[in-house]
Amino acid sequence: MKELVPIHTSPALPTRTMPMMIVEAGPHARFAWDEFFEGQIRNPHTRAAYRHAVRTFLCWTETRGVSLTQIEPGLVGLYFNQHLGSPPTRKLHLAGLRAFFDVLVNRHVLILNPAATVRGERYSVVEGKTPEISKEQARALLESIGLMRPVDVRDRALIQTLIYTAARAGAVAGLRVRDFVWDGTQYSLRFAEKGGKSRNIPVRHDLEQTLRAYLASLRGPSPPKDAPLFRSIAGRTGQLTDQPLRNIDITRMLRRRLHAAGLPVQFSAHSFRVATVTDLLTQGVPLEDVQHLAGHADPRTTRLYDRRQKHVTRNMVERISI
Repeated sequence: MKELVPIHTSPALPTRTMPMMIVEAGPHARFAWDEFFEGQIRNPHTRAAYRHAVRTFLCWTETRGVSLTQIEPGLVGLYFNQHLGSPPTRKLHLAGLRAFFDVLVNRHVLILNPAATVRGERYSVVEGKTPEISKEQARALLESIGLMRPVDVRDRALIQTLIYTAARAGAVAGLRVRDFVWDGTQYSLRFAEKGGKSRNIPVRHDLEQTLRAYLASLRGPSPPKDAPLFRSIAGRTGQLTDQPLRNIDITRMLRRRLHAAGLPVQFSAHSFRVATVTDLLTQGVPLEDVQHLAGHADPRTTRLYDRRQKHVTRNMVERISI
């Protein structure tokens, strides 16, 4: 029996070539590979995660001298017994294998799905892991940003947008000038969210003023409607370019602003989302209304953002009378 090799979750594997096991299994297997990864999965993040999961498993299987048609549930279970990833990672990888093997069954490469009956471990999340930024910290962050340069105006407008719309960083980064919409009575922001969803969020008065001041601060003629709303900066000049921000740019900007304000740098764009959800629920806003603002399909997801009365305090443990 071959020695068991621990399975790491981030091997350096190529992403564009098929595993040899798929190539050797014939044209139906190759067709299924392209169909699954290029045709069925539209979300690029899901595609990358599932491709990584399937590649890692198939490479591990090849080292054991097992062909594609010889993979059995016991082998899949053995693989996950050695898997070094966290419970969420293992659940994601098992989901990727199940979905991929389903396509192989549909294309008559396999008779049965060997991952279909493999049970994943139970894993329940009661509260999300994203750290919540307090109201006082969020206010301090905004007040720490002077409005001396165009990048300062942009950063303040961007952070206010994260707070007052509870939008995800990716949706904020994808905003265009045309998405700042006036309907005759009020302004709103039109976000393209996960899953191809489009949502309109009304813009409160102070955010409206900030966004209008930001647009007025842009040099040159009025930007075209399809221009990015939030633009990247040119190096360390503090001047804005015509290029859009990326998620990583927002992350770096927040880390820089938090550090300058003397606040913990572990906060992220999602921390504002958590703070907004918690604040509204604390004020008695119905859960379904907060769920709609956050764009969650399931109210259980919204509850993961709720940080009310869920902290174990020093006062609580001091009251243990043993």
